[in-house]
Amino acid sequence: MAEESDLEKTEPPSSRRLEKAREEGQVPQSRELVAFLVMVAGAGGLWGLSSWLVQRGENVMRMGLTLDRREAFDTHAIGGNLLALGSEALVTLAPFFLATLAAALLTPFLLGGFVFSPKVLTLNFERLDPLKGVKRMFSWQSVAEMVKGVLKALLLGGIVWWVVVNERDNLFALLGQPLESALPAFGRMLLYAFVGFVAGLAVIALIDVPFQLWRYYAGLRMTKEELRQEYKELEGDPQLKARIRSQQREIARKRMMAEVPKADVVVTNPTHFAVALKYDATRMGAPLVVAKGMNLVAQRIRELAAEHEVPVLELPPLARALHRHVEVGAAIPGTLYTAVAEVMAYIYQLNQFLARGAVGGQPSPPLAVAVPDGLDPGEM
Repeated sequence: MAEESDLEKTEPPSSRRLEKAREEGQVPQSRELVAFLVMVAGAGGLWGLSSWLVQRGENVMRMGLTLDRREAFDTHAIGGNLLALGSEALVTLAPFFLATLAAALLTPFLLGGFVFSPKVLTLNFERLDPLKGVKRMFSWQSVAEMVKGVLKALLLGGIVWWVVVNERDNLFALLGQPLESALPAFGRMLLYAFVGFVAGLAVIALIDVPFQLWRYYAGLRMTKEELRQEYKELEGDPQLKARIRSQQREIARKRMMAEVPKADVVVTNPTHFAVALKYDATRMGAPLVVAKGMNLVAQRIRELAAEHEVPVLELPPLARALHRHVEVGAAIPGTLYTAVAEVMAYIYQLNQFLARGAVGGQPSPPLAVAVPDGLDPGEM
């Protein structure tokens, strides 16, 4: 049962899934919202430009119905008249067309924002598969679209029928009116019908937009297994990350061990801790910890120190304090300057003794150094 639930698409789409869908051109769309806003723009254009449209429309009709006797015998005049008539009609309707075009282009921003996906323009032969086309024809989405289309036709057809029946007497009365009064009256009837038509589209859009949003997000739902796989892709496989961290630690350990032969002294616990120190007065402001470790790593540091004749001092409190408070590659803190200075003074004297060919008295190593209170973990 657990495996079945993992394979069921019960989880909402992740942000990465939604981003991928947008990259592929998949965004929520509602043709009913587009139709509604286009009609709203058209109705607004008719309302705001009604007097201008009527005046221009009257001029266009006069131009089309007026015929000069001389032009009737000129074969080239008809073409010129048609061109002038078409230009006037185009100028008259241009604001109306521009308003509806702007509404059609800007409407998708309300649901999905601006999306440009070259993948949509690529040739995909799967879209031409007749079997998939038949399958889509008989899917539940096609049935839903068919039911929606029938209901929309009934609603809009009923609105148009109601407007025509209400305005029937006024419509027939226009036939006996002069052009100056008939055109404004006819324009008001169109606007009245347009408003009713837009109201019907508003009802359809209010139903269709939530449905399209639900269908879009439902189609992008994910299984629990898909969510886990996506998490692995984004965050990385935990096992792989553990192996990478292990390899990084191994590389860092090898690099650290390579610094032990270059150290000036190794301070030990003597068995549990080992810290290698290096100091160059010309390049360093304070001694550096070039290597440190516990147990097996400490043993390996001592072995390398013995192989390369690096002095080893058993100073447990100082070794514990350095291991606890100083990272590899960092300078010792000011609180440990005095203790480390005693060690480095001994190393300097030892180097001088060896430089003289071991002639004279050999310096005695410090048996203990003072570590400030609170720095030695062994005291806690």
